[in-house]
Amino acid sequence: MKRHLTEDLRSRLKANQENEKTSHETLESLERKVKALAEDKKASIDSLKQRFNVAMKEKSQYEQMYHKAKDDLEKKDLKLTKLESEMIETECAMTDLETAACQQLHGLAKQSAQALETLQKKLLLASDKVEELKTFVKTLTRELHRSVQELRTKIKLAKKMGGMKACKKGLSQECLQWAAPILNVSTTDLYEILQEEDDEETARTKMKFEKDKEWLQHIQKLLEVQFPFASYLMDAILEKLNEKKKLVEEYSSLMKHTL
Repeated sequence: MKRHLTEDLRSRLKANQENEKTSHETLESLERKVKALAEDKKASIDSLKQRFNVAMKEKSQYEQMYHKAKDDLEKKDLKLTKLESEMIETECAMTDLETAACQQLHGLAKQSAQALETLQKKLLLASDKVEELKTFVKTLTRELHRSVQELRTKIKLAKKMGGMKACKKGLSQECLQWAAPILNVSTTDLYEILQEEDDEETARTKMKFEKDKEWLQHIQKLLEVQFPFASYLMDAILEKLNEKKKLVEEYSSLMKHTL
């Protein structure tokens, strides 16, 4: 039994030793695993620390950006509020200006209408005065033309009368009485035949008629052109007045000699 017990103990000891060896190997394996896990955990912790530090830096940066953006936003909100207030004030001012402008425009339109009406009346009056002035000028020119023609006729008659006197002096009464029956005309008609105008006098009369016609046309053109034309019209009127003055002087001289 002792031997059997010893063998049993040896067997158990051996089994225990094997178990211990197995346990020791298992323990070493576990220690290696634990050590590996510890190293991995440490590496993971270091990585997490680094990431945490990076995240904290980024957080700090983001916080700074947030605070800056918040300040900028608050400033912009203040500016926007101020701009909105100014815009409201501007709109109110524009409304007041529009109201005042409308009132002024209404007043100006009313004044313009009244001024336009007054101007139209003045224009019509001025137009009537212009037409009256044109009528006066036309009447004056016609009267001057008629007066000049009348003076020319009187001068011609005065010259004929002077010529008849000269004929009476140059021809005896017997000659005139002898020639008149032969020509089958009266003595007076014979005087007129003797004093008939020659071709040169007829040409001068025709030229004067053409000049009178041109003068009347010139006056008409002056009245139709735009202002100013007063000086040109005055020159034309004075020209005819001077001609009339010379004709009056010539007629007076002829009448003195005739009488």
